[in-house]
Amino acid sequence: MSPPAYDTDQADAPLPVILCVDDEANILSSLRRLFRGRGYEVLTAAGGAAGLEILGRQAVDLVISDMRMPEMNGAEFLEAVRRDWPQTIRLLLTGYADIGSILDAINRGEIHRYITKPWDDNDILLIVRHALERQRLEQEKQRLEALAIRQNDELKALNASLEEKVRLRTAELHKAHDGLLKFNARLKSNFLVSIKVFSNLIEMRGGNLAGHSARVADLARRLAVQLGLEERERDDVFVAAMLHSIGKITLPDDLLQLPETAMSGAQLGLYRKHPLRGAQLLMPLDDLRGAAAMIRAYRERFDGGGYPDGLAGLAIPLGARILALASDYEGLQSGLLTQRRLRPDEARNLIRQGRGNRYDPLVADAFAAMQDAGATSRVTPPAGAPARPVATVATTALRPGATLARDLVTADGSLLLSADHVLDARLIRQIIDFETAQAGMLAVTIYQE
Repeated sequence: MSPPAYDTDQADAPLPVILCVDDEANILSSLRRLFRGRGYEVLTAAGGAAGLEILGRQAVDLVISDMRMPEMNGAEFLEAVRRDWPQTIRLLLTGYADIGSILDAINRGEIHRYITKPWDDNDILLIVRHALERQRLEQEKQRLEALAIRQNDELKALNASLEEKVRLRTAELHKAHDGLLKFNARLKSNFLVSIKVFSNLIEMRGGNLAGHSARVADLARRLAVQLGLEERERDDVFVAAMLHSIGKITLPDDLLQLPETAMSGAQLGLYRKHPLRGAQLLMPLDDLRGAAAMIRAYRERFDGGGYPDGLAGLAIPLGARILALASDYEGLQSGLLTQRRLRPDEARNLIRQGRGNRYDPLVADAFAAMQDAGATSRVTPPAGAPARPVATVATTALRPGATLARDLVTADGSLLLSADHVLDARLIRQIIDFETAQAGMLAVTIYQE
């Protein structure tokens, strides 16, 4: 039974080309008949020179060459094929047992196999088929290796490109993030400045209120830091302290001039509605709801004897308990609670006496610790902010680029510029002009570089 014809894998693939070289015509005819019709294209040449001419003009997959030929023997011919067309498979056809000639062909032509005459048709067909399959597999291997190398190079280039794109995108995101942080910081700064301005407008109705909220806010914020509150809670306490008098805008002017101890029953009833009204004014603003809850409860007492809801103990928001003490300490010295303005030491004694009944013991103890450390008049920087040296200078000593370390306020407590404001030549000129017009020295505290 004859071996199957060569399988090309694809119906439209070109047929393998076999070149038979021999000086005997009958041998060439036999080989042509043997391979024709079995999936091969068969070419013949009557000698080595003719075979080389064919190879020079057409691609050949396999060569079968006789050994003994005139002018150029098989070893010489196959050596030339190996040199110029190394991918072509080389088979030697020999009709005698000449070991020396076969070795010469093997060494010079590096032949794949040798076939003796007379040959067995099935053997030579199998030899050719296996040789061509091996060649095809080797070519496929080389193709896949080249493809893998090319794809690896492309992948490396793609990875490098992706890494660069990721680097650029990351840089863009960092830049955008930094921009958002700066924008948010600017919004927060503008928000706090707006709160201070609004608080200042509220206090302009009564001379005894000027600067009161700013001083309460400073003490309340320092108490919040002393008690270890989170930054958001500290901010809410500060805002609530700045706006805790907002409900008083509904009160008559003459009532604002009276301390609580001098109010009649009707006046006191009207006055005690201001925490509730202040909370109602702020409730529509989502960002101020925490502050609104503190303002509503800042006149409650720890023992439950306060107003407007009669809350007691821990039912009172911590921010409101802080605000209650800070507001009273400042109010006692400003004449808002008593008919006589108390000295700081007198105000502190009353705070101590109110521990556990009017004031939360935890807050009162924090206040006492600050007092013992001499911190009641020192501005506390935000948590995590590096300590920066400050100096209080005359307005004439100001230079462009200086940054305010504290709010710049007038003698009556009105806000001129908020802390962290960077001064330029125009602002410095306006500050000096204001100082001259008011005939009073301004204390300007700036960060030292």
